[in-house]
Amino acid sequence: MVSMQGVQKWFGQLHVLQDIELNVASGEVVVVIGPSGSGKSTLCRAINRLETIDEGTIKIDGSTLPEEGKGLAQLRADVGMVFQSFNLFAHKTVLENVTLGPMKVRGVKKAAAEKRGHELLERVGIDSQADKYPAQLSGGQQQRVAIARALAMEPKVMLFDEPTSALDPEMIKEVLDTMVDLAKGGMTMIVVTHEMGFARTAADRVLFMSDGQIIEENTPEEFFTNPTSDRAKDFLGKILKH
Repeated sequence: MVSMQGVQKWFGQLHVLQDIELNVASGEVVVVIGPSGSGKSTLCRAINRLETIDEGTIKIDGSTLPEEGKGLAQLRADVGMVFQSFNLFAHKTVLENVTLGPMKVRGVKKAAAEKRGHELLERVGIDSQADKYPAQLSGGQQQRVAIARALAMEPKVMLFDEPTSALDPEMIKEVLDTMVDLAKGGMTMIVVTHEMGFARTAADRVLFMSDGQIIEENTPEEFFTNPTSDRAKDFLGKILKH
């Protein structure tokens, strides 16, 4: 579903993605972890070309990402993205946020878009808030609206870039629960996160990144109990002791 071959990315002198090779199967949940500045978010953002790459190819469901234009917009519509900051339209209601994309990009009629919007808001547990504006919701609720909005485009892949890092601790669980439900439902997901519990319970595969490289990849069980690289051991030693 997602294929990255020989992907390189520089920010000036900084080599932020080095020789990235990654294949994600349909329905697979891949969690990307690693220290800050390791290239995790850049990797995630490169998949739908929010970050351009300098070398290599990225394919979504067999189609190479176009540089720009209509083709890129169409392919982006197949890739749902959920960010740290919720990026909702403040002047539109929750339901309008969810229905805008399908109506504008997919050409879905308003009644059908609204019916589907209510179904998705129900799925993420906030249909009762459909007529409110984002500012009237908690951070956890806003992030669940963002997930519903991404799902409304019927994406083939969902990307999550640290979706809980801006949330208060008590709101993190409600968002992670929504994501676990999605994973169980067979959605192809690439998740950049610091939430090790989610990585353990929902991931099919964990990628560990450091200094722009994928250092290690394994099942959650193997990775957390038996990391092979010194960098992964050091990282886990620091975060799992608390």
